[in-house]
Amino acid sequence: MQIEEILQGVECLRRSGASANITGVEYDSRRVAPGSLFVAIQGETTDGNLYVKNAIDKGAVAVVTDSSATFNDLALNHPHIAIAEVARGRNALASIAANFFSHPEKQLALCGVTGTNGKTTTAFLLDAMLNHAGRKTVLVGTIEYHVAGTVRNSPHTTPESRDLLELLRDGADAGATEAVMEVSSHALAQGRVHGLPFDVAIFTNLTRDHLDFHGTMENYFAAKRKLFDGSLVTPPRVAVVNIEDPFGAQLASVAREVGSEIFSYGIGVGDFRAGRIQMAAGGMRFMLESPAGSVQIETRLTGRVNVYNLLAASAAAFARGLSLEEIHAGVASLQCVPGRFQTVGMGQPFTVVVDYAHTDDALRNLTSLAREFVTVTGGKVITVFGCGGDRDKTKRPLMGRAAGEGSDIVVLTSDNPRSEDPQAILCDVLPGLEMTDAQFVTEVDRYRAIRMTLKAAKPGDIILIAGKGHEKTQTLKNGTIPFDDAEVAATILNELQARVKA
Repeated sequence: MQIEEILQGVECLRRSGASANITGVEYDSRRVAPGSLFVAIQGETTDGNLYVKNAIDKGAVAVVTDSSATFNDLALNHPHIAIAEVARGRNALASIAANFFSHPEKQLALCGVTGTNGKTTTAFLLDAMLNHAGRKTVLVGTIEYHVAGTVRNSPHTTPESRDLLELLRDGADAGATEAVMEVSSHALAQGRVHGLPFDVAIFTNLTRDHLDFHGTMENYFAAKRKLFDGSLVTPPRVAVVNIEDPFGAQLASVAREVGSEIFSYGIGVGDFRAGRIQMAAGGMRFMLESPAGSVQIETRLTGRVNVYNLLAASAAAFARGLSLEEIHAGVASLQCVPGRFQTVGMGQPFTVVVDYAHTDDALRNLTSLAREFVTVTGGKVITVFGCGGDRDKTKRPLMGRAAGEGSDIVVLTSDNPRSEDPQAILCDVLPGLEMTDAQFVTEVDRYRAIRMTLKAAKPGDIILIAGKGHEKTQTLKNGTIPFDDAEVAATILNELQARVKA
């Protein structure tokens, strides 16, 4: 593909150098091959312009940069290289990638899910509904990517635009007609989904999170708003919003102003509502009320938070043309969402749950659900959790308080401490935990924390292992080690039961 085709629709400030035939587009100089166009982006932690020489040495025949200094240097010292300067590097990357991959976003109906909590479960549910109705899909999210039935690893919730468009291209080539995406606030703020025409945009909720990146809740909300206000390229045809969340009410007004159709949802109010909820540890059922009538939903998921996720996914599926009967069948087809209230059962007389809850609001929802179950079993709610390192420190005491208020016993431990001292992170959590009546212990080693908790558990208790969910690793100062909460819990339970039998 010629450089002129690649740059079609890209707002270039300056152009220079020779023409070039482009055989690949990269933003990471380590992936450059002969014939590549290298897009040099100034990012939050590094600057791609520092790696332009590496890219040229590896065979790049063209460079697009968001740095005037880089452009001037290339024009002077590398006149054989096709170069262009752009004002917004990530927006340019998105447009260039769309051109290079022949605009797969125009061949797929895109559904985007954003919000603090519930994105993954809502996306999994919607994907299951669409698949069960016979539609081929691309799923992009935190746990894994699906491309027309095949599963791939997920390095990022929402990948960089170049990688995302390649994923969509693969899906379209494999016959997919729909794409369901978790759209993170980082992706929205950084322009990773710039230029994507979402047919349906879904908002779950907004609670305190990622303030280490956004700074304020106002900035956090402003990033989420981009999915609904038309600033990406066009407004969504349908906006599905949680009307019981105050930010959802604001987004409904925003979406209405730009001409989107609104599908509101909530347990008590909205176009899509839930009635006659019956809940148990192994699943639940409720009556889904909608503008098209009502249908009973039966699912292996449980908890009030999952009622909201089911309502959101059902409204989006309805927006994509599924009938209530197809929605009912699609929900029933989903066995579980890894790391989202995932039970670990090895025959023990108490319940063990692995969940991704890593905010104070998510912990509050998780412990509240557990409390409902132990009122029947007569046991205790015991929560094992920690806070991530190199992330918003202000939420640590809030998470401690949420865990303590909802639990009888809290075991405070590590959760991806990264470059920070794990013990120092625990000290940041303790002030909030100490404000509650919960008993608590600290054990910085996560494996030992889980083991001591399971060893001390009594019949009827519910053990919540929170924070990491589906994650398969633990990130420490000295590197990353394998660590899967569900596998660790299963191994320990087997060991403890073997000792009892012996």
